[in-house]
Amino acid sequence: MADFLTTLNRNPLTAPLAKALGLPNPVPLARSATGYETTPYAGKAVLLQAAPNSYAHASLLQAVRNGGGEPVLSGFSEKLDVAVFDATGCSTPADAQALYETFHGLARKLAVNGRVLIVAALHDDSAAPVAVATARGVEGFARSLGKELGRKGVTVNLAYVAPDAVERLEGVVRFFCGTQTTYVSGQAVRVTATAAVAPAAPAPAYSSALAGKVALVTGSARGIGLAVAERLLQEGAQVVCLDVPAVEQELQQTCARIGALPLALDIAAPDAPARLSAYFRERFGGLDILIHNAGITRDRTIANMTPVQWDQVLAVNFAAITEIDKVLLQDGTVRDGGRVVCLSSISGIAGNFGQTNYAYTKAALIGYVAAQAGRLGARGICINAVAPGFIETAMTAKMPFFMREMGRRLNSVQQGGQPRDAAELITFLATPGASGLTGNTIRVCGQGLIGA
Repeated sequence: MADFLTTLNRNPLTAPLAKALGLPNPVPLARSATGYETTPYAGKAVLLQAAPNSYAHASLLQAVRNGGGEPVLSGFSEKLDVAVFDATGCSTPADAQALYETFHGLARKLAVNGRVLIVAALHDDSAAPVAVATARGVEGFARSLGKELGRKGVTVNLAYVAPDAVERLEGVVRFFCGTQTTYVSGQAVRVTATAAVAPAAPAPAYSSALAGKVALVTGSARGIGLAVAERLLQEGAQVVCLDVPAVEQELQQTCARIGALPLALDIAAPDAPARLSAYFRERFGGLDILIHNAGITRDRTIANMTPVQWDQVLAVNFAAITEIDKVLLQDGTVRDGGRVVCLSSISGIAGNFGQTNYAYTKAALIGYVAAQAGRLGARGICINAVAPGFIETAMTAKMPFFMREMGRRLNSVQQGGQPRDAAELITFLATPGASGLTGNTIRVCGQGLIGA
């Protein structure tokens, strides 16, 4: 539904009143309706700078050039679309001066809907405590910078990168410095070499990035799940949309419209894992992308919650996922090099009134992907979680007006996200370019202030 404040500020008759009252005027966020571009930085002003002794600079420079850009390496007299800063050399408090010196002059030069990516060192257990602390300090800097620049639609994100994983930065740079990250800000991801990559694997394609891949999206008759299915299709994947039998007619109509295959199935049914395995092995020979989007709510305070309401949420939102994975991963249905994405929630990070059952399951998924990452790495399978914040869906449209307005404004960009915004992040995590990301939980919330 329409954003109330956006409508007020865009109407010539009401805009003066909104301004006089000091109401927020959310900037229109840049979004793309198409798939990935081969050269996303062509014609854009890109700045690349580094702290002394940083180790990711060469890989970052190559990533920008592969995307059609020629970054400015010193000085910046014009408006900047993209700024990348390599802070991997920061290992003492004095080294942080480079952050100040760069962004003190840069902050005012970022264009509306600009992009900032900071890269910091990911240290092993043998690193000096001061070096570890200095790298973590960069995270606080990045999150705060995101809150300062968010009203311009600027996103600021951080990538911790291990020294042996710098060659996996290109996909990370493309996403976090691209249009697709419009509602992902203030996030810190870990880029590692945990997931194996075949020695002869071709360089990731950034146009039709998922051509030849088979994907399953659960809970995809509508909302975020549908947006994910549509986005995966744009990148060339063969998509199977799953939802409960009760909405089978809607599911079939949706799939006929977008070009996906419908599969009506209750994921909490005891035979669901075996049926899914048989379906994908017989029809496609396996599965490359598994998106666990299906979920339910049964909101009540713990004092008023019935055993059925507790059990239903845990069965669908958590137990069903682990049972499906147990079968599809162990029997090889999910192929080597595959991708698994679980939909968590801000509720799983910060908790929420009346959602002890739901928050339990969404927090459990955060722990689940972190624990599974190392176990699946040898097969090249990456598993991550995505935690949406306030996304404009049919569910949020039913919220009381003031609660809905609070949900929209309590983030750095002062507005709600779109299902497409969550789909962009999920799709990126499904691509070969995300081979350095596994075990992460990434929020798509416009840098929401709750749970930050």
